[in-house]
Amino acid sequence: MSIRRKFFLLIAALLFGLSISAKDGVVRFAYLADLHISDAVPPSLDLENSVNDINSMSDIDFVILAGDITEFGSDVEIERAKSILDKLTVPYYIVAGNHDSKWSESGCNTFAKVFGYEHFNFDVEGIQFIGCNSGPNMRMAPALVPRESIVWLDSITKALPKDKPVIFINHYPLDDAMLNYKNVLDLIARTNIQVALCGHGHNNVVLNYPGIAGVRNAIPGVMGRSNLSGNKVAAGYNIITVTQGSNVTNSVGVITFQERTKGVTKAPWHTLLLKNASEKVVPKEALKSAIVPSSASGIPCCSGTAAYAKADQPVKTVWEIQDNSDIGSGAVIGNRQRAIGKGGIARIVYYANTAGVVKALEAASGKLLWSFATSGKIFSTPAVSDGLLVVGSSDSYIYCIDALLGKLFWKVKANKSVLASPTIYKGIVYIGSSDGIFRAIELETGQVVWTYDKIKGFIEAKAFVDKEGVYIGDWASTLYAFNPKNGSLLWSWTNNKGRGLSPAAVWPVKANGRIFVATPERMTHAIDASTGKEIWRAKGGREAIGLSADGSAVYVKTMQDTVIAFSTTESTIVTSDVTTYTTTKSVTPPPAPVSQTITTVPTTISTTSVQPKSLWRSFTGYGYEIAPSAITTADGLVFIPTDKGNIFALNAKDGTVAWQYNFSIALINYILPIGNRQLLVTSMDGKVAILQY
Repeated sequence: MSIRRKFFLLIAALLFGLSISAKDGVVRFAYLADLHISDAVPPSLDLENSVNDINSMSDIDFVILAGDITEFGSDVEIERAKSILDKLTVPYYIVAGNHDSKWSESGCNTFAKVFGYEHFNFDVEGIQFIGCNSGPNMRMAPALVPRESIVWLDSITKALPKDKPVIFINHYPLDDAMLNYKNVLDLIARTNIQVALCGHGHNNVVLNYPGIAGVRNAIPGVMGRSNLSGNKVAAGYNIITVTQGSNVTNSVGVITFQERTKGVTKAPWHTLLLKNASEKVVPKEALKSAIVPSSASGIPCCSGTAAYAKADQPVKTVWEIQDNSDIGSGAVIGNRQRAIGKGGIARIVYYANTAGVVKALEAASGKLLWSFATSGKIFSTPAVSDGLLVVGSSDSYIYCIDALLGKLFWKVKANKSVLASPTIYKGIVYIGSSDGIFRAIELETGQVVWTYDKIKGFIEAKAFVDKEGVYIGDWASTLYAFNPKNGSLLWSWTNNKGRGLSPAAVWPVKANGRIFVATPERMTHAIDASTGKEIWRAKGGREAIGLSADGSAVYVKTMQDTVIAFSTTESTIVTSDVTTYTTTKSVTPPPAPVSQTITTVPTTISTTSVQPKSLWRSFTGYGYEIAPSAITTADGLVFIPTDKGNIFALNAKDGTVAWQYNFSIALINYILPIGNRQLLVTSMDGKVAILQY
């Protein structure tokens, strides 16, 4: 089949729901997952081998690829994957996985741009194939099918005939590894769902998603193996064959799963019987919208997940809105400025969503005042100063917007996506990007004051800025310090780990002449702000840190239940003994009787290290936790955001839990204290609220 004809069939199926023809009611497709294309050679060779193997068979109708196409979501990796996949002689359909979206230098733009879509929906021989992305997008957290995809899936499943067989594809299993898995199950349960396919686990596994009495039946699931070779396992994939039954012959349809390595198709390792729509027992009333509409907008949102504080609990909701897209950044608040005439609004809340829209809300009520659309996705937390708002977009622009009117004031073009959050200090905007350049821009004019163009990896965080330095990390294991006036490099620091363990998602903080960062190897680092020399490193933390109001303590959230307060000034010298063993072997040669002597000699070496003073450790009970969101403080409380929508307030004095509040099912982006014992909060599933405590 020509590339031109293959492209036409793919686009026609995706856009117009046209069918790809199979043979005699039998649909056979190749199912690949977890390719992990990177700068290493073996994953690309594995994919090329599988592509060539698929092309050698004449009975494959199409190919489905179930996420983790790349290792790090980089533009180069995505282009490399596409160049190999385009050699297929049959159409292919693809969805992104967590590796494609979490570390995406483009803010998830390149995947959609290169492959042309983020979800698919097509028919083959009367069977509907529906696939969507899994998230998490740009933030370390459990999977979260983006809100835009949930809304899309809602519309697709509503429109399908109830008796039409459906096969659903997502990178993640539909279990608690995905924050909104219940919503996805409810949506696909409306249909005559046959099986939910996934990857992620790198092995062939039979799954089952339990039903809910009176709501939905159990849904069969199947996880497919990784395409990668290794550990004496050849590169490979699955061939899935759907053979439909016949009323004429009273035969029952089946789905068979067979592992395939180069030139060898193994015997079926799993078989499913096709279900008839008449087998469904879900009451008709339960097949109404499986997602709860927001009273404010009517836009579907996540159902039945957040247990809100009761009337006698210390946290109240002043107002809350549900956006029609995910939110991947924090909200900020500004005072009314640049006003014309009398009256007006005292304070305005600003936030941006992943649809690329900046919105302004009346702080007192949450009423929408204006919106400003960019051409990309936004994962940048806005900054507002002197009546101007600055934010970055994945469309490669840094925008400055009149904060009162919502009109463009200026914009600066970068060469790639701008995912980082701006810091405004003394009239200068400091912001990183994905093009290897850090910029300082004059707020009032949009003129670039200076640039530093030797950044090794992309930047997604918010810089700490004061009169002495600009401090920011990248996804190449490097933390930089710049002169704030001219951008000259003061120093750089590295933890000498791989890029996945970079000081890149953490927002650096500074106190008492020290910069503090936490890195994904579960370490917290104190670095001399003048020299870049590491003063101490301590176990604990991942990426979420914050400072006490007086700068005497740095707060670190660990990955399991515990928050630690380290002193920013006090430390001790710790001596530890490390014993190593040297083994020698001696053999007595002939003509004497041959014998062997093994001698083990222990050697003990004393080492010293600087360790910070631990002020307190608090067991909170939040469980396994990986959210990178910054820790904030106010009114003697320390606010801990989590990846499952919970907010913990700890007493700053001793770390005891003052209260906890379930705001959402999804990652808390940022908790901003705004005075009067109020918090401005956003979550990844599109919620914005002001809470009173």
